[in-house]
Amino acid sequence: MSDAQAHLHDAEQRRQNRQVAVAGRHVIIKIKRCDGPGKPSRWESFKVQTEVGSNVISCLKSIAADPVTADGQKTTPVVWDSGCLEEVCGACTMVINGRVRQSCSCLIDEYAPREGDTLTLEPMSKFPVIRDLWVDRERMFDALKRVQAWVPIDGTYNLGAGPKESPEQQQTRYDLSECMTCGCCLEACPQFSIEADEKSWDSAFIGAQAISQARLFNEHETGKRLKGERIDTLMGAGGVSDCGNAQNCVKVCPKGIPLTESIAAVGRSATLHAVTRFFRGK
Repeated sequence: MSDAQAHLHDAEQRRQNRQVAVAGRHVIIKIKRCDGPGKPSRWESFKVQTEVGSNVISCLKSIAADPVTADGQKTTPVVWDSGCLEEVCGACTMVINGRVRQSCSCLIDEYAPREGDTLTLEPMSKFPVIRDLWVDRERMFDALKRVQAWVPIDGTYNLGAGPKESPEQQQTRYDLSECMTCGCCLEACPQFSIEADEKSWDSAFIGAQAISQARLFNEHETGKRLKGERIDTLMGAGGVSDCGNAQNCVKVCPKGIPLTESIAAVGRSATLHAVTRFFRGK
C-alpha cells in the first residue's frame, strides 16, 4: 500500500469511527507518566466519559479536574503543554496510539469510538521530559537561531515598497511558513536523537524543520541576504548531508509541509555554494 493509499485508508477509517461514536460513552486513557527529569516512568489509566466532538485535551482536562485512576487510586493531575488549541502553536504534540501528532486536533470519536476503547498517550521520545506529557523543545528553537531563521532589517524607517513575488513563489513560501515548530518531524526522524546534549547540538543533526525554515528565508528577497551564512551552517556538522532520506518527516507533518523538497532544495544550494566558493578561492 502506497503512502497516499494508506492516508486515504486512515481517513476513511476515522470517518467510519465518527459515525459509530455515541455521546456519554466511557473510554480508557492510558498515559505514560513521569514526575520529573531523570525520574522513572510509569503507566496510569483513567476512565473518562466523553461527548461527541471531544478531543484529547478535553479528556486531559477532565482527568486534571478529578485525578483518579481507572482502578480508583487517587493520583496527581496529569501535566501537558498546550496553547492555541487549533493546531497553530505546536505545543501540544505527543505520541497518540504510537503515532506523533497534535493532541488538540485528535478527536476521540476517530480513535476511540466505542465504549471501553483505549487511547494511549506518551510524551515525545526525542526531547527531554519535563513532566508527564510535557517535553522541553528548546533544541528546535536553538536550531532556528543556528540557521538565522529571520528576515534582517536595516533600521526601522520606511524603506518603500518591498520586492514583488509571483503567485507561485508566494504559495511555495506560504506552505513553508506554516511550520509551527511542533517537533513531529523530529520525533519521526531516525537521524534525530535525544542522545545529543546541549553541548553537542551544533554537531548533531539539525532536523527537517530548521532546514525547511532556512529554505523559507533563503527564498525571501530580503531574507536571502543571509543565504550564504545559512548554507555555511547547513554544510557543516549536523547539516543537510546528515539527512538519511527516510522521508518519515513529511509523512507525519500535520501541516503537509513539503519537507523532503526543502531538504533537496537546500542540498542543491549547498552544492552550488561549495562549487562557487571553490572557484572563487574562498
